[in-house]
Amino acid sequence: MYAALWRVLPGPWWVRVLILLVLLAGVLYALYFHVFPWVFTFFAPDQESTIGGG
Repeated sequence: MYAALWRVLPGPWWVRVLILLVLLAGVLYALYFHVFPWVFTFFAPDQESTIGGG
């Protein structure tokens, strides 16, 4: 799979590495700011604190 991706990308090796780094940064951004908070709502639906609520 990685070899196929490497062959599809245009340019010399350093351009391919740059493209892959940008793609990796985009995937990490999407995971960190969109996917993980959405998944967290399923595992911790109660965000209310009971400390000092008496």
